[in-house]
Amino acid sequence: MPSICSLRGNHYYVGFTEFISYGFIQRALLAGTLIAVLCAVLGVFLVLRRLSLIGDGLAHVTFGSVAIALYLRINPVYVTVAAIPLVLLSSLGILKLTDKARIYGDAAIGTVSSLGIACGILLASAAGGFNVDLFSYLFGSILSISSTELVISVGLFGVVMLVVALFYNDLFAITFDEELAKSSGIKTERINAVLVLLTALTVVLAMKVVGIMLISALLILPAVSALQISRGFRTTIAVAAGFAVFSVVSGIFGSFVLNLPTGGAIVIINIFLFILAFALKSLKGVKGEG
Repeated sequence: MPSICSLRGNHYYVGFTEFISYGFIQRALLAGTLIAVLCAVLGVFLVLRRLSLIGDGLAHVTFGSVAIALYLRINPVYVTVAAIPLVLLSSLGILKLTDKARIYGDAAIGTVSSLGIACGILLASAAGGFNVDLFSYLFGSILSISSTELVISVGLFGVVMLVVALFYNDLFAITFDEELAKSSGIKTERINAVLVLLTALTVVLAMKVVGIMLISALLILPAVSALQISRGFRTTIAVAAGFAVFSVVSGIFGSFVLNLPTGGAIVIINIFLFILAFALKSLKGVKGEG
């Protein structure tokens, strides 16, 4: 495509060459791609286990964690790292509430997320209200990701994917039949803890991509879209990852060109992909009946 750079109103229209030449775009594309893959992989496990709303609950806890970090005037570059311990503990808290207090999963998620959002609001109020930094975490600001945040994303991506690879067979087993997995000698409590801890790490990373308010969409939509058209577990994960990466890359490009919020653009593209996948599934069903 020929390089074009013209000003129309308040929007810049650039060719692909110019687009990828910007350092902040390169950082956004790399970090966004890595986080999209994480969300897609874990999202398949969560959706099939009917734990998809855990992402939303942990996102609310992340809001509280970010509010604490900003209240303590921690450097914004390290807010992601500062938020990790509390979100990890909260994910384990959800499991404990489910196991020990005999609370159903959705109620446990709601309890922990309510605490997180309440603490965040109180701290934001004590700090004098919502500021620009807090809003950037609420609604995403991947185009402003720094080199340090990119390094953190790469490191955590490697950790999460390594753990998924090491526990893949056990995760697969508990996803489809936890009781059978337990009777087979798999320590299901430990594997459940691994799954929610990995989800917590991914949620913290994803807040820069789509924002705290939309994290659950990036965990759920690629997975449910892939489940419409894929056969086989590994194929579903691969397709979900493809959908997620496509939505993030095209969302970054579209938001930059059209001056739109990146997080919202990514989620809208995921919605369209789900509609297309569902339509394709329905069309195949009609042809099969014919």
